[in-house]
Amino acid sequence: MVKPVFKSLVLLGLVVTLFFSQADGALAARTGGRMGGGSFRAPRSYGTPTRTYQPTPGGYGYGGGFGFPFLLPFFGFGGGFGGLFTILIFIAIANFLVNSFRNVTASAEEQEYLNPTISVSRVRVGLLAQARELQGELDNLAQVADTSSASGRSQVLQESTLALLRHPEYFAYGSVDNQQARLESAEAKFNQWSIAERSKFTEETLSNYGGQLRQAQTAAALPGEAAAGELAPQDPGEYIVVTLLAAVQGKLELPEIRNEDDLATALRRLGSISSDRLLAVEVLWTPQASGDTLSTDDLIAAYPDLKLV
Repeated sequence: MVKPVFKSLVLLGLVVTLFFSQADGALAARTGGRMGGGSFRAPRSYGTPTRTYQPTPGGYGYGGGFGFPFLLPFFGFGGGFGGLFTILIFIAIANFLVNSFRNVTASAEEQEYLNPTISVSRVRVGLLAQARELQGELDNLAQVADTSSASGRSQVLQESTLALLRHPEYFAYGSVDNQQARLESAEAKFNQWSIAERSKFTEETLSNYGGQLRQAQTAAALPGEAAAGELAPQDPGEYIVVTLLAAVQGKLELPEIRNEDDLATALRRLGSISSDRLLAVEVLWTPQASGDTLSTDDLIAAYPDLKLV
């Protein structure tokens, strides 16, 4: 009786050990690339609106309230003063309500200008490893892109989405997350997603962020891999994952990913954002270094919410 129980415990221990050893392998060294930048300061077009008030001359009348000068001509004349006084009171109340409504509307408009609505979006694309040339395109873009200017960051987003759209035959997985937040909290959400994506890399071997270019020395090819500069034959089970983060003024509608067409639509909408609306952008991809690979187990462990397209 004891022996079967002991064997069961041993088998359970082996299963647990294998599980965690695979998990450790999935979290093993993984290189990644990163480019982008931006600022969450309110753009000039969202400055405090200028409102010009045109008071009624003399400070009385329907638009500007009423006062003693308005009542004086009617004071003490005729028996209709009571009716006239009632009308004037009604006009004063209406004028008060109109002004109150204007003040509330102006306050809401000012709040929208000072703290506008921002869309924070994240699009992930999992591609088959046969799309290795895409890595080269992203590497080249990261090395020459001007990530310190709004127009340069817009170009980064456009060129990255275009590079992906040129390889639809390699689309394997995708996911979209999109949230609206006020400017004050949009930066926190953007940074949260950025850190979550970067934490999947053991090392950022190529980075061009905010105008600062950093590149680690390319590691030697792994045993059994091709020499540096050569593309080794890729296992069909290996993948490339590209993540695009964007913070955009106003609302940005992205479709739910159910198939390849939805993913292409999301990429096109993201790539068409104008530079004056784009507050911040970040493009991340893995693997980046030569000889590094992303297996099926790695993909499942690091990106469990990707959907098959």
